[in-house]
Amino acid sequence: MQLTAVEKRLLALHYYFPVPKHRLHFLLSEDPELVHFTEYPPVKLAQVLNTTTEKARKLQTNLIERSSTPFEQLYNQHSITPIPFTHALYPDHLRKLFDPPTVLYAKGDPLLLTEKRKVAIIGSRKATHYSKEVLSLIVPPLVENDVVIVSGLAKGADTLAHQATIAYGGKTIAVLGHGLFHLYPKENAGIRDEIARNHLLLTEYPPYVRPERWTFPMRNRIISGLSDAVIVTEAARKSGTMSTIEHALENGKSIYAVPGAVTSTLSEGPNKLIDEGAQPLWNGFQIIGSFIK
Repeated sequence: MQLTAVEKRLLALHYYFPVPKHRLHFLLSEDPELVHFTEYPPVKLAQVLNTTTEKARKLQTNLIERSSTPFEQLYNQHSITPIPFTHALYPDHLRKLFDPPTVLYAKGDPLLLTEKRKVAIIGSRKATHYSKEVLSLIVPPLVENDVVIVSGLAKGADTLAHQATIAYGGKTIAVLGHGLFHLYPKENAGIRDEIARNHLLLTEYPPYVRPERWTFPMRNRIISGLSDAVIVTEAARKSGTMSTIEHALENGKSIYAVPGAVTSTLSEGPNKLIDEGAQPLWNGFQIIGSFIK
C-alpha cells in the first residue's frame, strides 16, 4: 500500500502520540504537511496538542532523533498495514465519529473494510449457551448475504460471534483494544491467528500498546462506528456492551436486541433496549430485510 510523504510523517507522529484525530485538529490546521511542528517551542506545541510541556518536549525529541525510522517498512515486516485517516481504505463510517482514529493498524485482509454491509454482534463476556443458540439463527442469513460480522475478540459473546461467522463460511473483523504485538485474552490465540490469516484484525493503537482498562471503551466506538447495525445477544443492564450501544445510538446506528428470559440477569440489557425502542431480533433475515428496504 502506497503512502504519501505526509502520511508517513503522520505514522511517525502517531507512534509516539497515539491519540484520536480530534486531538490533532489544531496541529493539522497550523501545520498540515507536518513539517514544522518539531521546531515549535515546547510550550506552543503543548498548547496545540492539549498536552503537557514535558510530553511535547519528549515527542519532539523522539521524532527528531528517530526521523529516519522507516515505520512503514517495519510494519510491513510484521504483516501490519497502517491506514491513516487520509487514505482511501479508511472507512467513511469512521470519519463521521466525533473522535475518529488517526491511524488504523490492520492485519489480515484490509479490503474487508470496503465491504458494503457490516453488522456488529456484541454481548457479555459471561455469555451463556443461549447466545450460541441464537447466533445459529442470526449469523447464517447474514453470511449468505455477504454481511461482514464485526466484534471485539473478547471472551464470551464476541468470541462466539467470530466463531459462528467462521464456521458458517463468512468474513469477520475483530477490533482490538490494544496493539497487534499483544493478545487479550490469551486463550483466544487460536482464533486470533485464524482471523489474522483469513479475515481482519483491526486496532487504532500502534503495535506496542498494551491492553489497559481505558483502551477497551475506546475500542467500542470503532466496533459500532464500522457497522450499519449492532446486535446485542446477552448483556447486563450496566456493562461495556451497553456503552457500545450508546456510541451506536449517538451515531444513528440501528440497534437489534435478542429478547431473553426475565429471570436472566444477562437478558436485562437486551430486554431494556427493546423496551426503549430497539428492534427485537430472533433471525438474521430480519436485518437483511432492513438492508433491502
